[in-house]
Amino acid sequence: MSINTNHYKKILVTSALPYVNNVPHLGTMICVISADVYTRFLRLMHKDVISVLGTDEHGTTSETKAIEEGLTPKQLCDKYSALQKEIYDWFNCEFDCWGRSSSKENAETTIEVFNKLHQNGYISEDTLEQLYCEQDKRFLADRFVEGECPKCHYANARGDQCESCGNLLDAKELINPKCKICKTKPIVKASRHLFIDLPKIEPKLKEWMKSVEGGWSGNARTMTEAWLKEGLRQRCITRDLKWGIKVPLKGFEDKVFYSWFDAPIGYIGITREIKSENDEWRKWWFNNNEVKLVQFMGKDNIPFHTILFPAFCIGTNDPYTLMKEISVNEYLNYEGGQFSKSRNVGVFGDDAQSTGIPADVFRYYLMINRPEKSDTEFSWKDFQIKHNAEIVGNLANLVNRTVVFLNRNYESTIPESSLEDKDQALLEDIRAIEKKISNLIETIDIKEALKEVMHISKLGNQYLQDNEPWKNPDKQRNATTLAVLANIVKDLAILISPYMPLAANSIKEQLNISRLDWDDLGKLTLHPGHKISNAQLLFKKIEDKDVNEFRERFSGKRKKSENKESVSTSSNAVIGFDKLQLRVAKIVGVERHPNAEKLYVEKLDLGDEYRTIVSGLVPYYTVEELLNKNIVVVTNLEPANLRGVESNGMLLAAEENGVVGLLTTQGEPGDYVYIDSMNNVKLETIKNLPKVNIKEFSTIKIYVKDKKVLCEGKELQTSKGLLSVEKVNTGNVR
Repeated sequence: MSINTNHYKKILVTSALPYVNNVPHLGTMICVISADVYTRFLRLMHKDVISVLGTDEHGTTSETKAIEEGLTPKQLCDKYSALQKEIYDWFNCEFDCWGRSSSKENAETTIEVFNKLHQNGYISEDTLEQLYCEQDKRFLADRFVEGECPKCHYANARGDQCESCGNLLDAKELINPKCKICKTKPIVKASRHLFIDLPKIEPKLKEWMKSVEGGWSGNARTMTEAWLKEGLRQRCITRDLKWGIKVPLKGFEDKVFYSWFDAPIGYIGITREIKSENDEWRKWWFNNNEVKLVQFMGKDNIPFHTILFPAFCIGTNDPYTLMKEISVNEYLNYEGGQFSKSRNVGVFGDDAQSTGIPADVFRYYLMINRPEKSDTEFSWKDFQIKHNAEIVGNLANLVNRTVVFLNRNYESTIPESSLEDKDQALLEDIRAIEKKISNLIETIDIKEALKEVMHISKLGNQYLQDNEPWKNPDKQRNATTLAVLANIVKDLAILISPYMPLAANSIKEQLNISRLDWDDLGKLTLHPGHKISNAQLLFKKIEDKDVNEFRERFSGKRKKSENKESVSTSSNAVIGFDKLQLRVAKIVGVERHPNAEKLYVEKLDLGDEYRTIVSGLVPYYTVEELLNKNIVVVTNLEPANLRGVESNGMLLAAEENGVVGLLTTQGEPGDYVYIDSMNNVKLETIKNLPKVNIKEFSTIKIYVKDKKVLCEGKELQTSKGLLSVEKVNTGNVR
C-alpha cells in the first residue's frame, strides 16, 4: 500500500481531527501517534513534510456537551482544545500545524469551497424531515438524538452513527429516539436544507480514485466500494444549529454548515491558520501534482475522507491537493470491552499521564499492537509482558550492557576493531533488515517495521552473548565486539526515534552523538577514539502490583458482591452460550425493506415453522446470493420492530475490514447449533430456553479465527458438522 514518495516534492500528513468534547483515549491516540511515527520517519529521511492536526469543534457534539457542563460552546471548545493539546504534547506528538476548526481561517476556507460548489451547480435545495423536540422548541440535529440502533440494536446509538457497529444512520431510523437534552420523544417536522449533489460529482470522483487506489489500506477500499455499489446520494450539508459556520446564502442565514462539511476542510483551514504568511499554505493545498497527502484515521471516518472530502475539493474545480494514501486502523478495545469516559472504563490521555509510565511505553505498545487489519485489545497483563520482555529485556538491556561495558572497561571510548567474517555477516544482515524497515514504514506497515527493529535488538543481544566479552581472554575480539555493538545501538536509536523519541534521545546522549539521521544506518559512524557519556537507565520493569492497581483503577464501577440470583435476573447480566438458541434456517424469500434502503426482509424456513427477520445485508449480498442459503439464526432473541417490520430473530455474520460474510452450515433447516461442551445437554433444554434481549446477546463473544467459528474457545457445530463462514478469515460475529 504505497505511492512512490520520491515522485512528490512535498508530503502532507494529517490524522482525523478529534472531537473537542472530551479527553482522547488510547484508541483515539492510535491514528495520531501513527501519523507522528510516519512524519518523524520522513523527517529523518530529509523529506519536505508537514503534519496537521487540530480539534473538530462545531456541531451538536459541542452544543450537547456545553449544555451538560453549563458552558457556552466557545468556552467548552477553549477548555478541551487546550486540554487535548496538552495530552498530545505529553505523548510527544509533534505538529507543524495545530489549530481549530472554529478559526476564522477555516470559516473563510469553508465558505470559499461552498461558494465554488454552488457556482458549479453541485449544491441543491430540498426539504428534510427532521426530528423536532416540542419541549425544547428546536430541531434535533443528529447528536441531539439517541436511541436503539436499527442494525445492531445497541441501546445508545447516536443519530448520525452507531458507535457499536459503526454504521452511518439517519436519526429518524433510530428505534425509540429520545431528545438528548430533555429525554422526551421528538416528532418529525420538515425543514429546508442544502445538499451536495454527490451523484453529479461521482464520475470525477471515480476518475480520481482510479489514480490513487494503490495507496489505500484494504478496509478503506472495501468500505468505499460498498458505498459506491449502493449508489451515492445527495447529502445534506446544513444543520439547524447556532454553533457553527453560518451559511452565506439568502434564505439559509439561520443555518450552519454540518460539522462533517467544515471538519475535513479544517485540514486546509488549520494549515492556512498557521502558514498564512505569503500564502505559504497554498503551496501545500493548491499543489495536487507536487504534494502527497497522506491521511491516518479510524475506520468510522473512512467515507468522509474517501468520498465526501475529495468530492468537496473536486467539485470546486480548483487544483486542491487530494489524498494519495490513507491508512485506516480498526478499533482498539479495552480489557474485553469498550472505552468509556463516563463509566471510567479504559485508559484516557490524562489517565496515562497519571500512571507514571513514560509516554514512550504507551507509544510502543499502541504501535506494536496497532489494529491494522482487525480489532485489537489493550490488556494490562499484555502491556506488562510486552514492556518487560521487549522494551526492558530486549532493547534497554542491550543498550545498558553495551554502554556500561564501555564505561567500565574502555574508559568510555570506542575501541579499535578488527572485523572478522562473522562480524561482517552480522552487519550485512542488519543492513538488510534496516532496508526492509525503511520500506515498511514508507508503505505504512508501522507495526511490522517495529517488529523488525526489535529483531535487530535481539540479534545484538545474541551477538553479545555469543562473544562473552566479560570473560573472553581475547582482547582484540572483545574490542571488536564492543565497537560493533556501539554502532548497532546507534542504529537502534535512529530506528526507534519515530516510535520512542525520548528513549532515542537518551541513547543519543549516552553515545554522545550530535544527530540521529537515517543516512547513518548501517554505517560504522562511531569511530575508534570517540568518547561516549555515562549510561542512563532507559526503562524499569512494571510490577504485578502496578498492573493490578491500574486494572482496578480503570475498570469502572467496582463490582458489588451480588448473589447469583440477582445477577441472573439483571437486564445487563453477562450470559453464556448455554443461554443461546441457535438454529439452522433456509432463506426462502428476500425483498428490500419498504422503509430502509440498507435493509432486507427475509423469510426463513426453520423446518417446523416459518419466520421473518430483518437484516442489514444490502451492501454485502444480492438477493440472488441469499436465496436458498442455509444460515444460522438466533431464535430465542426478543422480537424487534425495525422500521415498521417485526424481526423475529437475527442471522449471524462475521465482519473483517468492512467485509461481511454469513455463517453457513451443511445442516438442515431446524437443526440446533451447539459447542462440543454441550454434547450432553438435553435437546428439550435447548428448545425451552427463555428469550434473551440484545444486550444479553451482545455479551456472548462469538468470533471467527482462521475460518473457524468459535465461542468460549470451542468450535460451533450442528449434528451434520462444523459451521463455516463466507468471505471472512478472522473477525467478530454480529
